[in-house]
Amino acid sequence: MANTNYSLAGAETQKLSVLNKVGIAVFILGVVGLLEIVWTGTLDGKGVKDLKYGEPIILLSFTLMLIGIYLFMKKQFASLRSIHFKTTNLTQKLGLVIGASGFIIMGLAWLSGAMVNPKKQDFWYQMMEYFAANDILMLWLSMGLMGAGILIYTYGTYAKHTAGIKNNHVWFNSLSNGGILGWVAAIVLTLFYVQLYWFSDSLTGLVRLFDPLAYLFTGKAASQWFVYGSVYTFLILFLGFKFIIKYRHNRYQLIRTISVIFFQLVFAYSLPYILEAFVETQGYFGKDMKNVWPLNYYFVESGQLNAMSKSGFSGTFFFFWGIILFLIATPVLTYYVGKRWYCSWVCGCGGLAETAGDSFRQLSSKKESAWKIERWVVHSVMVFVLIMTVAALWPYFSGKEYVIGFATITKTSFYIFISLILVGFGLGFYFLSRKFNNKLLLIAAIITGIVFILLSVGYFTGIKDIFFLESKAIKKTYGFLVGAAFAGVIGVGFYPVLGNRVWCRFGCPMAGYMGLFQRFKSRFRITTNGSQCISCGNCSTYCEQGIDVRAYAQKGENIVRASCVGCGICSAVCPRGVLKLENGPEEGRFEPNPLEVTKDGEKLRM
Repeated sequence: MANTNYSLAGAETQKLSVLNKVGIAVFILGVVGLLEIVWTGTLDGKGVKDLKYGEPIILLSFTLMLIGIYLFMKKQFASLRSIHFKTTNLTQKLGLVIGASGFIIMGLAWLSGAMVNPKKQDFWYQMMEYFAANDILMLWLSMGLMGAGILIYTYGTYAKHTAGIKNNHVWFNSLSNGGILGWVAAIVLTLFYVQLYWFSDSLTGLVRLFDPLAYLFTGKAASQWFVYGSVYTFLILFLGFKFIIKYRHNRYQLIRTISVIFFQLVFAYSLPYILEAFVETQGYFGKDMKNVWPLNYYFVESGQLNAMSKSGFSGTFFFFWGIILFLIATPVLTYYVGKRWYCSWVCGCGGLAETAGDSFRQLSSKKESAWKIERWVVHSVMVFVLIMTVAALWPYFSGKEYVIGFATITKTSFYIFISLILVGFGLGFYFLSRKFNNKLLLIAAIITGIVFILLSVGYFTGIKDIFFLESKAIKKTYGFLVGAAFAGVIGVGFYPVLGNRVWCRFGCPMAGYMGLFQRFKSRFRITTNGSQCISCGNCSTYCEQGIDVRAYAQKGENIVRASCVGCGICSAVCPRGVLKLENGPEEGRFEPNPLEVTKDGEKLRM
């Protein structure tokens, strides 16, 4: 018993109780509910609202997932009481009250749309009418109070303290330790995302609240996606400022946080609306220049391809920019600096995770079982997006010549282009699997080979549906399961219970794509100075990707993991300066530190 390892990633922690296993079963049951919708509706081209029991199944599925997570996590901090409220000062409490006031105003607008009955002029009807009549006042009052609340709370938290990371009482706060307040937040976020994707009519009150801002930016009424983008950007901006103050002593954290705020505010939010206003286009296509396939799976939609081909220089630019960004810029940048250039410096998903999700980063599971699930799920999503993309593009390009700018894409040229990509990646996976003796890479090589064979069969026989299913059905299934349920509802809605990087870790195909380069062909690594490690565990605790950083540090080994997003928090929270993010030669990336630290002292590895 004395030798049992009770540490964060120790043997005792890895054990699964009966309750944990029941939780896994209940979560899987929720996933089965979503798959049932796919089987009975999406594959036949039907939407959720077209199914007889579609809406109840959606709500039941995500409810089962939350219950399953609760049973699996089995948090001991289940009390509504929190030491956090006892330790906050007057300025912090004032900030919380002001911020909550703004949230309540927005919440009432949200509820008025969800609860209103147009046939009855009840309280909720009158509330929605009041918000509609005073939308400018209510919008700016709500956003202003929330913003002011965040700033005041930040001042009260960090102003009178010396520079340095303060994670005091993080495990005694009911919101950040997976307690009741955290679960309430998770349920509210989940309901919002479910409404956003499948019940947007119930968001009418909230959408109308943002009409003044929408008219200012776009000249037309707001949609649920304008509201989502505005709130998303607001959170990254203000909570990003809080993050900057918290980590003000760390230059790396300051620069990358300013970077994600800039890219979200300019490239993701403002610039697309400016381009739509001043650049004439024939139809809609995405204008976020940092949104890369495979994360931006809309890039391969026929409607967007048609719009780009008819929109002159701007359409041509975005078409070729998307290809260059995926095939050239992403591999090159990942080779030199790792996937952190995107995940922690540019990406909007990562930006929200690092700012709004900072309070939940310690909730990421460090269990070995979670790591195994991570590997299978994220690579399965990558296979899914590859199949979906080829399935969507082949019928489109094989049926006509596609003219865009100076280029004409024929059936043959498309086949040759995609074949070269598939063969190139397939051979790369194969040779790397031989070099590193890695079965996962061998499986990747086999899958790309199968896709190439099916594409070739389609080219020589004229078959459109080369994966034996209609391309639209595959695309809708991916959009429902991955684009909405995983990236949206689970990816953000489950922040307070699974941690802030659940989508980035388990589901993002872009992160998976870059992760392959980072693991097998990159200069990036986190070096460790094992002789200085005191085994405090801060690095592992605050790793949002669930990596047991301390285990590497204790052994003096370099950390070269596909999942690492290079956020640098492990290095920032280390009190001894053990960890350092570096870009060096490929040689020696996997070699351990020549000095081995043992209970008998340091010795040279032989």
